[in-house]
Amino acid sequence: MSKELSYTIEEVSQLLKVSKLTLYDLVKKGELPVFRVGRQMRIDSKDLDNYIKNHKTNQNTTFPPSVTDPHRNETKDSQNIIISGQDLVLDILGKHIEKNSAYKPLRSFTGSLNSLISMYNGEGDIVSLHLFDGDTGEYNLPYIKKILVGYPFILINLLSRKAGFYVKKGNPLNLTSWTDLKRKDVKVINREKGSGARILLDEQLRINEIPSRNIQGYEHEENNHLSVASAVSARLVDVGVGIEKAAKIVGIDFVPLITEQYDLVILKTPKTERLINTVKGILSSNQFQSEVNSLGDYDTSQTGKIIYETY
Repeated sequence: MSKELSYTIEEVSQLLKVSKLTLYDLVKKGELPVFRVGRQMRIDSKDLDNYIKNHKTNQNTTFPPSVTDPHRNETKDSQNIIISGQDLVLDILGKHIEKNSAYKPLRSFTGSLNSLISMYNGEGDIVSLHLFDGDTGEYNLPYIKKILVGYPFILINLLSRKAGFYVKKGNPLNLTSWTDLKRKDVKVINREKGSGARILLDEQLRINEIPSRNIQGYEHEENNHLSVASAVSARLVDVGVGIEKAAKIVGIDFVPLITEQYDLVILKTPKTERLINTVKGILSSNQFQSEVNSLGDYDTSQTGKIIYETY
């Protein structure tokens, strides 16, 4: 076998200086070929070179139709959709969507706020959100109303889950509240900007009037719950913010501080009507909820409930 070079979506994102959702959109439209190794999508270096070559322009060239009209290549047979978010329940959702419809889900592991902004810019089909608003105490809807201005949408509950502190076994520093983070003997690890966990922390610091500059380790970022929990487990830091499931996977203690409302938002268009009905049917099904409940640490009592819908 010849040793052909290939890249992950994240590596190509870094190479081209574009968002991962932009790349997923190109894959969805069939403009950038991919192949799979397990659950991971990879892009052959030759295919990437060809894409770049085909899209080079100068003053005497015109853009190809697929660039000037991004919907040109979308036909009735184009069934790929992008689901953004990191929770493993989204993998279960994707499996059910693929099983019960003609859609083929692709996963984007981008944070809540960045995914919502990408949806406003025309990228992403199902965006999962857990964005806490400190002024209202609500999740998600205050952000959606400000960002998806002019877009009709539906917001559906996926599940509820606990968020709080990842701490070392036995919680030796006795960390029990957001104000404990300003202690001089406490070193934190943060999430990346745009993630739901980062926004939760920043909002709690704001409403508790704690300057971020007073938080030791605030500038140290990781890109997912498991990486944050692993840093605590390895005793590199004292505390991180995230969801309960990751703490149990890594084997550290968890201090619950808030119940998160984890929702899905889908834009309402004639084209997405079938997708919305598919998702609503799956979320309301006993089979889907039973699978989620079998994982533990999730509350499905509101799963499938329409939180908000524009008309």
